[in-house]
Amino acid sequence: MNWLQTHWYRITPLHLILFPISLFFRALVALRREMYRNGSLASDQLLLPVIVVGNISVGGTGKTPLTLALAQQLVEHGWHPLIVSRGFGGSTQQPRYVDASSDAQHVGDEPLLMARRNICPVWIGRDRADTARAALQAHPQCDVVLCDDGLQHYRLQRDVEIAVVDGARRFGNGLMLPAGPLREPVSRLQSVDAVVVNGDDAPAGQYVMRLSGSVFYNLLDPDKKACADHFQGQNNHAAAGIGNPQRYFQHLEALGIPFTPHAFPDHHPYSATDLAFADCDAILLTEKDAVKCAAFADGRYWVLRVDAQIDSALLEHILRKIESHGSQTA
Repeated sequence: MNWLQTHWYRITPLHLILFPISLFFRALVALRREMYRNGSLASDQLLLPVIVVGNISVGGTGKTPLTLALAQQLVEHGWHPLIVSRGFGGSTQQPRYVDASSDAQHVGDEPLLMARRNICPVWIGRDRADTARAALQAHPQCDVVLCDDGLQHYRLQRDVEIAVVDGARRFGNGLMLPAGPLREPVSRLQSVDAVVVNGDDAPAGQYVMRLSGSVFYNLLDPDKKACADHFQGQNNHAAAGIGNPQRYFQHLEALGIPFTPHAFPDHHPYSATDLAFADCDAILLTEKDAVKCAAFADGRYWVLRVDAQIDSALLEHILRKIESHGSQTA
């Protein structure tokens, strides 16, 4: 898939071959959405408000950091959120609770990352509606559901739709899969409740999110912390198996850390040989990658914690929407 992704952010002759398939895919996407809208395909509604955080493109845009930031803000405002995820990259299909000791091969890297933040319960499952119901039986105190990814999972009805856009890559060449990176056309953004732009200024009516982080923790000893100056004068290697590895590398550059970059596919299942760099003093990882490296890590492995800084107006907008859900169902 990586070789194809290189064509998604430029116009190449390959698009002439893939464009007809892209048109067919677009028609199928539109038909499927309309079938859910008119009731031809059944969808489930929960008794609690549901917030879906997703995107219209393939690859990382910052959905998971935003989901965590919203969960934390909801807790601080007296809510008891539940996070539901597909568990992409994991082998589990049925509803399952994710805790800090779960295996990323079974539950996926992003759910495990979220569970280790210990903000609220995290559950995974192929069917988000069934997963949410199972989770709510186990955690009856939860009063709002946050779906990490799932904008296109129309089987679960939602009260709030949030689409995250990569401020640097935007929509690539603007084409639908497989000719471009889009799962749905850009016009889909007109129907969501909020568009959040990650890392860039947002147009009027949209919200800005920025990722911040400057403190690393040691993967073997998380209580051991280090700032950027700790890595000066060292032979550092940085690995990133995320949707947009360049965003992580640019973040490290902004911190003034010298390093050799190593980009891996999104959700890459790391092994020790992947990170066996010669003459290496430190290996700098994202949190998403780190949850898959603990089994073979040594003292050189350091992890950068990154948090999403969100527009307060976005939270106010979401709170109004989910509070109105309660008045409508009362």
